[in-house]
Amino acid sequence: MNLSGMTAVVIGGTSGLGKALALGLARHGANVVATSRSQASVDAAAQELAATGAKHLPIASDVSDRASLEALREAVLAEFGSVEILVNSAGMTKRIPTLDVDEALWNQIMDVNLTGTLRACQVFGRVMLQQGFGRIINIASLASFTAFHEVAPYGASKAGVASLTRSLAVEWSRSGVTVNAIAPGIFPTALNRKIIDSPRGQELLMRTPMARFGEADELVSTAVYLAARETSFTTGQIIAVDGGFLASGVNQ
Repeated sequence: MNLSGMTAVVIGGTSGLGKALALGLARHGANVVATSRSQASVDAAAQELAATGAKHLPIASDVSDRASLEALREAVLAEFGSVEILVNSAGMTKRIPTLDVDEALWNQIMDVNLTGTLRACQVFGRVMLQQGFGRIINIASLASFTAFHEVAPYGASKAGVASLTRSLAVEWSRSGVTVNAIAPGIFPTALNRKIIDSPRGQELLMRTPMARFGEADELVSTAVYLAARETSFTTGQIIAVDGGFLASGVNQ
């Protein structure tokens, strides 16, 4: 599937899996805007995008600030004329017993993970609806489906992302805009290295039937599928790319 002529905005696209997705979309022909709050991170990601030969735009944005997202949208439209693909990959979490979660932390995680996804979908979805075409890919989580110990705000926010994905798919499908989500399993990155090397990481590995963690390209292929013009009858889906984790009961 070739994404040539399409422009992708990847929010949270300057680190971790977001950057892997941004580079993957670029390698498949898309113009890519990899954005986050840090201009230094945006500039570094832009250098990697340039190495793929893709057209890109190094502009920072804050998913917690609607005006920032609107400025991003206008810059993208001024540079490329349209935006066909939106990937919502910005997120945060904190491991903490639920009794100790204060409302400020709860609200912060919800604001970034769930309300931030809503903001971006509204800001860019309006343009896509006017165009009569769009591909929105939200990043859900295994925690959208199952509980993880001491990350209740994160789990609640990601369950919300799954529900929001379905709701927008129902509302926007007749206007040519598909809305899907990817629920990644465990993919080693610099951001989760401590978890990978901890007893929690070993438990996650044990519960993954493939008995290994994922590789970035295995996530990119799913994003490319969901972003493609040809994927016109797939919407409202949360696709787990997890080595069988969610299907797993007893592995031995």
